[in-house]
Amino acid sequence: MSARYRSLLIFGAPGVGKGTQGKLLGCIPGFLHLSTGDIFRSLDMNSETGRVFREYSSRGELVPDDFTIRLWREHMRKMIDAGRYNPQRQLLVLDGIPRNASQAASMIGDIEVLQILHLVAGDEDVLLKRMQRRAEQQNRHDDADEGVIRHRWDVYNRETVPVLEHYGRACCAQINAIGTPGRVLMHILEAAVPLHEKHFSNALEH
Repeated sequence: MSARYRSLLIFGAPGVGKGTQGKLLGCIPGFLHLSTGDIFRSLDMNSETGRVFREYSSRGELVPDDFTIRLWREHMRKMIDAGRYNPQRQLLVLDGIPRNASQAASMIGDIEVLQILHLVAGDEDVLLKRMQRRAEQQNRHDDADEGVIRHRWDVYNRETVPVLEHYGRACCAQINAIGTPGRVLMHILEAAVPLHEKHFSNALEH
């Protein structure tokens, strides 16, 4: 790879609205949102890659780092070849990768991380109620259990803190995730838009 993809990483604990904000940011010209969930959902489950993924997911296991990164690289090449991503015009917004310090180290040659957008919510009770309400609306009653939610937070914290330390706290922008989606997006844009204008010479082109 001749050049690294200039990227923003969007982080946030389960329930903080990370997926929603990533998709909203990806709707703005000059930004491309990509989550590992999108990549996994795009797999042909009858292919060899799809079968390997299905083996892990059916056992409730995390997909190994090397498999995830290889799959991500293949997906990026396909997006470029299909004209869905232009590294010279779009800032890549990554959601769910790198998910740990090992992945971050392995992807040094792939991405140039300009900033981490870290969505935070100081009031866990607000997040808890939000997740329980969402789980009920989506008929995922197991996810509404407080113990399950707090376990997911613990796992996230164990994986996320080392990633933040890998890139350095100076690279991290804290975004207040409590508020309406529009209000949170406004805070994200305050951090993200100047980066796009700085690193892409075509930022002012329509």
